[in-house]
Formats: sequence, C-alpha cells, structure tokens
Amino acid sequence: MTELLMQLKAFLLWTLLLVPPFALTALNLWNLFAECSGRRKLAPRLFAGLSMGIGAAEYFLLLCAWFEYSGKDYDQATYAFQTHNLIDSAHALSFWLPVLVGVVGLVLLLWCRPEQLPPLVSAGAVAGVLVGNIMQILLAVQIAERVDLHRFLDWYFYLYHGNLLLLSAMGIRRHIAGQTRLLREQQTVFRRRWVLRLYQFLEKTSHFRLAAFLLVLPLAAVLEVVLILCGQGVDGTVQAFTQTADWTFSQQLPPPPLEYQGHYLCTVAAGGHRKLVRPLRLGYRRGAVIVVNRQLAVANAFEELLQERLPRLHRLVRHFYDNHGYPLSQKITTPFRADLVYLLMKPLEWLFAAVLYLFDLAPECRIARQYTVQKK
Repeated sequence: MTELLMQLKAFLLWTLLLVPPFALTALNLWNLFAECSGRRKLAPRLFAGLSMGIGAAEYFLLLCAWFEYSGKDYDQATYAFQTHNLIDSAHALSFWLPVLVGVVGLVLLLWCRPEQLPPLVSAGAVAGVLVGNIMQILLAVQIAERVDLHRFLDWYFYLYHGNLLLLSAMGIRRHIAGQTRLLREQQTVFRRRWVLRLYQFLEKTSHFRLAAFLLVLPLAAVLEVVLILCGQGVDGTVQAFTQTADWTFSQQLPPPPLEYQGHYLCTVAAGGHRKLVRPLRLGYRRGAVIVVNRQLAVANAFEELLQERLPRLHRLVRHFYDNHGYPLSQKITTPFRADLVYLLMKPLEWLFAAVLYLFDLAPECRIARQYTVQKK
C-alpha cells in the first residue's frame, strides 16, 4: 500500500511538471493565430504570464536535475557527473542585462494596450524583445551540446524557448498593428514632416516586417556602453558564453574532477598556465573527465609500453608513483607550482618520448590514443 501511494505521488508530481508546458504552448499558439485572424482569444495575458513564470522555474529545475548543474565556473573543480556554469559569472551582467531588457519589452507589448504607448515606445519595446530573443536563442544553442532530442525530457528546454518566440511574435504584431490603426482612426495631423514619414513607414510595415528593427542597433549600442561602464568589456557577451566549460560555445578546459585529483600530472595539465602546460583536449580516466596535455599523454604512453614489455618493472614503477604521486599532488595548489612541476618533468618527458620512438612502431598513435574512449 505504501509503495502504491508513493507511485501515485510520483505520477501526480510528473503530471504537474509535464502537462502544464504543453497545455500552455497549445493556448499560446491559439492566441497567436487568433490575433492574426480576428478570432476570440483565451486570456492571453494570463497564459503568457504563466508561460513565462512556470517555464522559467521548470527550466531551472530541469537544468539542475538533468545536467547535475553545479553552479561553479569552469576554473573550479566539480564531481565527474556535474556540469559547470552555462554563463561565466564574471560576465553574467552581459547576458542578464539584455535578457532583462527583453523581458521588460515583452511585458510592455503583452500587458499594455496599444493606445497606452506612443509609437516610438512601442518600437523600442519591440527592439528590446528582439535583443532578448537573441540572448535566449544563444542560450538554446549553448545547451545543445548536452541536449539529446531522443530523450523526452530534453524537449522541454526548447519548448520554453519556442514559447518565448511565440509570445514575442504575438506582442510585436499586436502593438505595431495597434499603433498604426490608432493613428489612422484618430486622423492625426502631423506638424513635422519627419514624424509623418515615420508614421507612414510604420503603417507600411505593420504586419511582421521591418518596423522597429532599426532601433535594435541603437539599443544594442546603448547596452554595450552600459556594460563597458560596468567593467564587462567590449566583448562581454561573447566572454559570457565562451569562458565556460562543458557547453557548445565553451572554450575553456576545466580542472580534473574532485575524485581524481590524486594524479599529479593531471593536476599539472589542468592547473598550470595554459601557455606553458599547453592543454590539448579533454580525456577520460576511470570514468572521469580530465585535462590532457602532451606531457601527460607521453608519460601514460610510456607506462603502457613498459607494462607490455617489462611488466615486473612496471609494477615497481607503478608502486613508487602511487606512493609519491598523491602527496605531491596535494602540494600543487597554485598555477605557479603546477608550472614548476611541469618544467621539472620536462627531461623525463623527453626520455619517455625517446624510449617510445626507439621501441614502438607507431609512437604517435600510441600517444594520441591515451585517455580516449571509443564512443558508442
């Protein structure tokens, strides 16, 4: 009875989590087409607010549960099953400020009647929505590295992004069409020629064309100035996505997972300065993801060759390494110490490479396959 009750609770929980997104998507689609065809809409503001609020909450919860989101930047060690931050925390403002502008613009378009906003304010809101959509599309691409569309739950990430695009389309059409219709009904007389030309341009482009798109670049320029003044740099938005690990735009290699920091050459490869230790790629050791550089790959290739040709000597070397490697790794706590160990190991690296080239028919192939796994 207890087990049945737990199953029933789990079923109700999954129902509450999974059904609302699809129901809200269907309602948003209906309201969008009703907006275009003149049919009766179903509480568009209510369902838009629920879509934005519930969608954001479930997006975050699913991100934490599905990808084991650690909340740590790329330069912090995590457990092997965890992922690092989607957005670099040092440049997070470069992401969240455009997103905030997009949310404000979308709220204005969906919750304010067309007659409540002047044409240029409506156009500015449209431009803000477009800037916000650029950010959310970049975020959708950022998570694509880990999303598997063969898994049902992974579709929920893109379901939320799709709903934001639906709401944006509905708000843009509603306000641009509403503003031009309002001006036409009032038979407004313009005293200045440039205002008349602006109105005529808006009137001609009121149905999902290029109206208000001209404000995107000025708005983006203003945001860029604000971000520079806040210390985010000219390329802050780019850095927000690239100064990460584990994701599509990531260009950084993370340190070894917490469980496997005992291998001191792994610690050197991940902890030293990149220009010196020269990390090459990510690899796999005992199921954990590690950073691999040339020195680490050569040392492991030499050990593999030694194990094949002289197994008894290999056991002695392995025993010595296991006893002294871990205490040494505990002392490699700064990049400068990692650099020092790397330089001290250089003569041994050259010796290992010389032995490989003397006794192995394909030394580079052996070196290249170290810490790799065959993907299924």
